[in-house]
Amino acid sequence: MVTTDFFTPVVDDPYDFGSIAAANSLSDIYAMGGQPFMALNVAALHPDLPPEINAEILRGGAEKCLEAGVVIAGGHTVKDNEPKYGLVAIGFIHPDKMLTKGGVCPGDMLVLTKPLGFGVTTTALKQEKAAPEDVAEVVGWMKKLNRQAGALAVEFGLRGGTDVTGYGLLGHGLEMAQASKVGFRLELESLPFVSCAQKYAETRAFSGGASDNRLHFGPRVRFAKDIPSEKKMLLFDPQTSGGLLLAVPISRKDVFLKKAREIDLPLWVIGEAVEGEGIDVV
Repeated sequence: MVTTDFFTPVVDDPYDFGSIAAANSLSDIYAMGGQPFMALNVAALHPDLPPEINAEILRGGAEKCLEAGVVIAGGHTVKDNEPKYGLVAIGFIHPDKMLTKGGVCPGDMLVLTKPLGFGVTTTALKQEKAAPEDVAEVVGWMKKLNRQAGALAVEFGLRGGTDVTGYGLLGHGLEMAQASKVGFRLELESLPFVSCAQKYAETRAFSGGASDNRLHFGPRVRFAKDIPSEKKMLLFDPQTSGGLLLAVPISRKDVFLKKAREIDLPLWVIGEAVEGEGIDVV
């Protein structure tokens, strides 16, 4: 399988930007139950930036690929006034073990492997409102590979999964629900957020992408009446290098959660798949 992704900087540190972009690009492979083995750099570099900055972007990507066991076999660069970086990622996947958006069944438990709130925090950073410790927390999550989560999904024979990125939790959840012809019921109190997400949500530090997601996906989401507007927006918040959203058959729930604890894989049970359509947030 082959996939690609690249974007403009979401953080100030060039090494962290390269690392996050690489982790995000590889995530599409992990989200389908695959194992990446080779990648190509895709970079647009500002001609007036010091060479050391461009080198740090590429080093961040290279060292994240090394962590993933992926060989960077080349790539392509162009000049651009706004830096951009990502990968073409190539991986192996067994067709009988593939995770797809259409593999969810009613009764499946829904789990998420990274918290939410990356987008609102990085937008606050662009607005010069974000505290350094908040940025550090979010960067740590965004640099984390989804390799372990994808491998666990394959080990337990899961069939339904995706990664949570630009469409936010609700957008990617709706894609899964629609493809699987089921509905999702999400429990707000069970949803994980980075520690600073609420703070920046209350300042309305949301990107234009969050508003676009709400306009596009909102009509198919039903919220409980007492949910504040900023909490709703956090569920539409675009995520960079977000976690995996996995559907776990109820018969495998206990052993799946036990194994996740044994390997120190963070995950949260956030709801279930039900008969019907759309998403209910309660």
